[in-house]
Amino acid sequence: MAISRRAFGVGLLATGVAGTGGYFAVKDRPELQGLLGNRTTLTGFIGGEKEAFLADPDVIRALASRGLTVQSRVAGSVEMVREQALLSQNPQFLWPSSSIMVDIARQNGVKIRDDRVMLNTPVVVYSWQPVADGLMKAGLVTRTGQGHYHLDLKALLDAILAGTDWSKLGVNMLYGRARIISTDPNRSNSGFMFAGLVLSLLSGNLATAESLAEFGPKAQAIFRNMGFKSPSSGKLFEQYLAGGIGGEPMIVGYENQLVEWILADRARWDRIMAGAGAKPVVLYPRPTVYSAHPLIVIDEAANRLVDALTTPALQQLAWEKHGFRGPLGTPTGNTSGAITGLLPADVDAVLPMPDAGVMLALLDLLAR
Repeated sequence: MAISRRAFGVGLLATGVAGTGGYFAVKDRPELQGLLGNRTTLTGFIGGEKEAFLADPDVIRALASRGLTVQSRVAGSVEMVREQALLSQNPQFLWPSSSIMVDIARQNGVKIRDDRVMLNTPVVVYSWQPVADGLMKAGLVTRTGQGHYHLDLKALLDAILAGTDWSKLGVNMLYGRARIISTDPNRSNSGFMFAGLVLSLLSGNLATAESLAEFGPKAQAIFRNMGFKSPSSGKLFEQYLAGGIGGEPMIVGYENQLVEWILADRARWDRIMAGAGAKPVVLYPRPTVYSAHPLIVIDEAANRLVDALTTPALQQLAWEKHGFRGPLGTPTGNTSGAITGLLPADVDAVLPMPDAGVMLALLDLLAR
């Protein structure tokens, strides 16, 4: 059947209108941006503990479906908000590991458009089963009915300040004085947060400028006792695994690090648990501090990354594959599988961090 030119023209017009309408319908829906082939590349600095998350092919695909490609570079949380050598590279976003970094960034002249916590993970102490068993005998560690370990961190700090040997703490297989290692608090967030926790515990309350004057030297002694301090939480965790119980008996890290390591190779974890060697143990300091991970938006385009990372799909990937809790500190996905029973559903004994002014003064003290 012949089609008139007029009818053909009307058909093309209708198709064009429908196509244009479909384009704008997709354009206005961030979750469908990738269908247009329009891709926005965002560059910024991230804490090393999030490197594997952003390199995850599933995460890359989820971001690509929203038209986003993220090119991130690893830097210490403290460094990225203070070092002009990094800030002068004009990052579109910063993704440190503590909410205090937002205030410190502002104090350093960073023009922040927005900031929002994307992920959470508590600061924990990684040790080994023989150490945990010895500290239980000494009364510094308790085990809950669910099988989780709680550490009396104040008692441990007092023992370290007193120069107590491991043997006096029930750990006869280790020689020398008891010690705990963190990252460099002037470069890495886990060390930074541990420093704030140490000062508050020594003070007997949330640390203030007055308590820094009184208890700062003791906090300084704790960190001086550590010797070399890694600039990165990820590197310190690798040292812990490689050094074993003799090399790194106790380190400060993030809860998600062991989870992520287990999920990366479950067969490896099964071999370790079935073997005769010392087993890794997660000790939850009571109290501890939460490492919130705020995404700091510098360039307006990075607001799209905030929207993407808070979607249920990416929050679920963060928990189920990388062990990150959601913005409220709770699991955002399935709690079964290889990590069943490893993590408590809630971490209830939590201290707030001292304010930015106290922490900057503490950093200056620890850098001496």
